[in-house]
Amino acid sequence: QVRMVESGGGLVQPGGSLEVSCRASGMISSVFSNVRLGWYRQAPGKERELIATATSGKTTTYVDSVKGRFTISRDNSKKTTYLQMNDLKPEDTAVYYCNVLSPTNQPNYSWGQGTQVTVSS
Repeated sequence: QVRMVESGGGLVQPGGSLEVSCRASGMISSVFSNVRLGWYRQAPGKERELIATATSGKTTTYVDSVKGRFTISRDNSKKTTYLQMNDLKPEDTAVYYCNVLSPTNQPNYSWGQGTQVTVSS
């Protein structure tokens, strides 16, 4: 059974940086190498939104609110995806999740526990 395991969140001041990671537990590496990955976030009182994607060929997309500040990457040998977040803003405060994406950008697996990122002075 595949589980998405997020980690690396924390408290950071506005303008700071943080990298969160997500490992696909239970997935074999050869499968992971060929999946499309997505990072989501859910702020308090808001719906979960897809903010970044990465194909198996490492083509990436971002929503406008994080473009130029966030970078999605992947290490197929570790079955892990990363989200490097720079110039963080209070509005980036949210629980961050990852998932494998279907061709229509739907999440393929159950949600993990997420990792909390809080941007505050």
